[in-house]
Amino acid sequence: MSFLNLSPAEFLALAASAAAFLVALYLLDRSRRRQTVATFRFWTASALIPHWKRRRWIQQPWSLLLQIASVLLLLTAVAGLRWGSPEAAARDHVIVLDASAWMAARGRSGALLDEAKAAAVSYVRALPSSDRVMLIRADALATPVTGFLNDRGAIFEAIRKTQAGATALRLEDALQVARQAQRLEGRSAGSIVYAGAGRVSKEESTWASVPGGLRVLPVSDPPVNCGLRGLSLRRAEGDPASWEIFVTARNYGRARCDAPLTVQFGGALIGAHRFLLAPGEESSATFRYRTRTAGWIEARLRVDDALETDNHAEIEVPAQPALQVLVYSEEPELLRHVLEASPSVQAVFASPKNYDPGKKAAVVVLDRFRPSGLPQADTVWIEPPPGASPFQVRTSVKAARVERWHAENPLGAGLATRDLRLEETQVFEPAPGDLVVADCAEGPVIVARPGARRAVALGFHPGRGSTRFELATPLLFANLIAWLAPDVFRQWDFASASAGMVTATMDPAMDPGAARVVGRGGRPLPFTVEDGSLRFFAATTGSVQILGGNRAKVLSVNLPDVAGARWEPPPGTPRGLPGSPGPHRSAPSLWPLAAVLGALGLCFEWMRFGPRRRLTPEPEKGAS
Repeated sequence: MSFLNLSPAEFLALAASAAAFLVALYLLDRSRRRQTVATFRFWTASALIPHWKRRRWIQQPWSLLLQIASVLLLLTAVAGLRWGSPEAAARDHVIVLDASAWMAARGRSGALLDEAKAAAVSYVRALPSSDRVMLIRADALATPVTGFLNDRGAIFEAIRKTQAGATALRLEDALQVARQAQRLEGRSAGSIVYAGAGRVSKEESTWASVPGGLRVLPVSDPPVNCGLRGLSLRRAEGDPASWEIFVTARNYGRARCDAPLTVQFGGALIGAHRFLLAPGEESSATFRYRTRTAGWIEARLRVDDALETDNHAEIEVPAQPALQVLVYSEEPELLRHVLEASPSVQAVFASPKNYDPGKKAAVVVLDRFRPSGLPQADTVWIEPPPGASPFQVRTSVKAARVERWHAENPLGAGLATRDLRLEETQVFEPAPGDLVVADCAEGPVIVARPGARRAVALGFHPGRGSTRFELATPLLFANLIAWLAPDVFRQWDFASASAGMVTATMDPAMDPGAARVVGRGGRPLPFTVEDGSLRFFAATTGSVQILGGNRAKVLSVNLPDVAGARWEPPPGTPRGLPGSPGPHRSAPSLWPLAAVLGALGLCFEWMRFGPRRRLTPEPEKGAS
């Protein structure tokens, strides 16, 4: 036997307290003696005061025993006496509720998740009250929501609050978590109940090694659904102002799908296409649009199907302004060919006579003149006059040759020529923290200084003499601009992706060792790189950046991850609600019988001993 509401120690403590209280009442009871007289005429009250003594024994022990037994029976009823051990009779059940993205689809009677919730609630109500239930929400992750509880209200509330996520279902992992939870609890294991549509990946659809005790509460699967699988953008080759747009759609249903597609930028239509997809088929469409302004590119399938969240995808496109470079030079033609070669650089040439240190520009180039004040921007000094620049000039040499390029820093990357001859050049004295880019026999001829205001000094003019026709000259300027303004030559790709495990193809020019994945708020995300693909997990929607060198990719995780296959349980797996609680029944409750017996005992004690109870004092000695 066992108690439902009290532990044995608590029951014994209450029983002992009640018995002691009843015994104390019997020992401390007082009563007046009844005397029968013929008349009150000769009665003298003061002379007839009886002599009382404290009672030292119980006059009616059977009455006391009956009251104690009745109170103990009532306490037994309050404690919830049951037959047998609760651990041997009660079972622990686990409900795996499908909360994947597909459960937001419309079924025959509302959302699929609503049908699964109703089935889960009905199953819990069919269980014996002694059985405990645990709820697990399953999508790409198996999340235990509750422990094993007898509180049905808490279980129903957890089921009611479940919402469909953005990732696909990993059913095998969820069922393994459920079985492990039952084993760790160490009690009698009940059923593992899966309530959902069973949409899984193609690899998992053939999984047949299900745990024992599995029961499936299936929900209807809509026959029609077409959705977007991806939306991506990249700059067109040779035209940084043009975007190439790629849209991919898939038919998840069992019928042929006719899905018109529209692509808009800032609300204006820029392209349209019609997808005619067979069941399980996937197709793509390509568009081209030219713009340098910021805005949103939106792709939408104009189709009424089961799942609406995968019919729309959008990507925020940043503005692509050209880098403003202000050049002060008496001979602008010497630098025009290297600065105007890239459409991402907008060079403005001005005479040194019009120098203004406060004029706004991203980069200022000072060609062989002494400025009246230092510019308020990043600066490139060409043959700076001694004492007029932040760089100290050690000496000047003629007929020098560049003997070494420092490829360990970004300014010297890709430069390896050893026959670059300089008719005349300055040699600098680098300060602590300066970066040496190129050396001749006498010392550094190109140095750079990091900091809030970056600066680069060239001891020779790249547009004069033989250096004008060297391949190293435009490469050197490209490195200078990329170091001063890293985003100018960074190649950005934009794409929408589905939540869950995201696989992105890495550009061959991206260094895997320098790759970084940054999530919302600049938070780094763990990732792996294998066979040219980068993989990371995104549980929620948001924007993720993949950075590596001068390549960057922005993924807008705003599409639900809809699995393309359906899992069928092995033959013989129970389906639907059980017809009865099963062979394990809850322990029979004995507290109603104890309550009835306790009440009857008190009634019998009152009827048998109450009206005849006499508490007579001892007569005084010598009384006749």
